[in-house]
Amino acid sequence: MKLLTLPGVFAPISDSWMLADAIRAETRGPGSRALDICTGSGVLALTAAQCGAEATAIDVSRRALLTVRLNARRVGVSVRTRRGRTFGPVAGERFDLIASNPPYVPSPRPDVPRRGASRAWEAGHDGRIVLDAICDGAPDHLTPGGALLLVHSSLIGTEKTLDRLRQAGLVDVEVRSSVRGPLGPLMKAQQAAGTIPADVDEEDVVIIRAVAP
Repeated sequence: MKLLTLPGVFAPISDSWMLADAIRAETRGPGSRALDICTGSGVLALTAAQCGAEATAIDVSRRALLTVRLNARRVGVSVRTRRGRTFGPVAGERFDLIASNPPYVPSPRPDVPRRGASRAWEAGHDGRIVLDAICDGAPDHLTPGGALLLVHSSLIGTEKTLDRLRQAGLVDVEVRSSVRGPLGPLMKAQQAAGTIPADVDEEDVVIIRAVAP
């Protein structure tokens, strides 16, 4: 899938493509509903749509949502776009699949930037502001048996995510896949800023899956 990315919109990298592969294995096909939170270029929503799902893409960035619409036209699928944070734009709706590659890079600031390109990756001191909101809100937006797929770095706590999903009431919580490698440029930049220990030179990028009972 060849995608365009408008200036200021986060271009998909290896973690996005890992999650896209997981979506292909998970999507139920025609008639199912899929939600992509923090969509960026739209790669996850587009993948679900290619598998036959009715896909919705959410992002805080107007430019990201325009990118999704342009890419949907290029790929030849339909994707509904909504602007907002996490589940706000889809209150009261449920989905068979929710997927997200949220901002998860720890940053010196305690909150998520409200503007600028860095809001696509910075997520507070521990890198978990957006991720935790998705974990907490997913049960109210999944159909029975629906699946949640998340991707993030082990540096922000794989076990924390697993525990939070179980506490939220989801079942069959697991690390679906994991790839170990050197720190990427965003993590290295935050390491230079002191938010990641200097002796860390590798991370695991994990795909986490959980199911609504």
